[in-house]
Amino acid sequence: MSRLVFFLQEALRALRRNGAPTLAAVVTTVVTVILLGVLIPIFQTTQAKSQQIRSELNIQFELYDDATPAEIAAAKTKIEGVPDVDQVNFISKAEALKTLRGELKDKSIVEQLNSNPLPNSFEVKADDAANLPGISAAVMGTAGGGKPQPISPIISKPFDRQEASQQIEQVTSALKIVLTVMTALLIAASLMLVGNTIRLSIYTRRREVEVMRLVGATRWFIRWPFMIEGVVVGFVGGLVAILILWLGKLTVVDPLSSDFSFLAAQNDSTLSFPALVAILFAAAVIVSTIGSGITLRRFLKV
Repeated sequence: MSRLVFFLQEALRALRRNGAPTLAAVVTTVVTVILLGVLIPIFQTTQAKSQQIRSELNIQFELYDDATPAEIAAAKTKIEGVPDVDQVNFISKAEALKTLRGELKDKSIVEQLNSNPLPNSFEVKADDAANLPGISAAVMGTAGGGKPQPISPIISKPFDRQEASQQIEQVTSALKIVLTVMTALLIAASLMLVGNTIRLSIYTRRREVEVMRLVGATRWFIRWPFMIEGVVVGFVGGLVAILILWLGKLTVVDPLSSDFSFLAAQNDSTLSFPALVAILFAAAVIVSTIGSGITLRRFLKV
């Protein structure tokens, strides 16, 4: 117990004596934790929104007006048997017109119609948005090459919105890759930045370490105060960063959540805010402690 108190006293004395490197290490930890605390929820929310958009993508196939209920039921069964098809819904002419009326701002456009120009259709959803082109090719009979032959004679053609669905699927996939790469780069850069700052702090005291080694101090006797310094730096830096993140959530995110769905989606993310700050705080302490121990190794070789 007395040795632990001695190590703690030495660590605190060194922190006071080396104010500039210590402050630099704390500020670096604060900035790193804040960046990760902001980026991780954005990454999670974007992933959730991207997945939501992908799950809503579908293909719609126009049906001929003279299709009978029995033919429609038979065609639906055939489409449901196509690989990767998750759900098939029949959209009647009346339902399509009702949907169009709800989407249009100018309702008079629909009211001026003497008849319903919209066709009956099938709305087909895939188990994964990436499989939509393959489903379209299978239903329209263009998957195997040769003369196109739809899976059912009552199917006329796919809707033009299929191209827009493919573009949305490509954009969301690219966004997922970009955010993943950005997160990985930021984490790597953060670890390197914290490590270099700690290394600078230890470098300013390399003579002290060399003298202790020459007088017979063991490696762990020298290492413990530095590792305790790492714990203190990580604790203080993580605590300040979490306080800033918490104030930002209370003053910015929560008040604007009712107006911006993107901010509101963070409340439904798989990683809650308390869990996020706990992970970031633990990571700050662990990284600073391990960084101190690893960086010190080169100066223990005397």
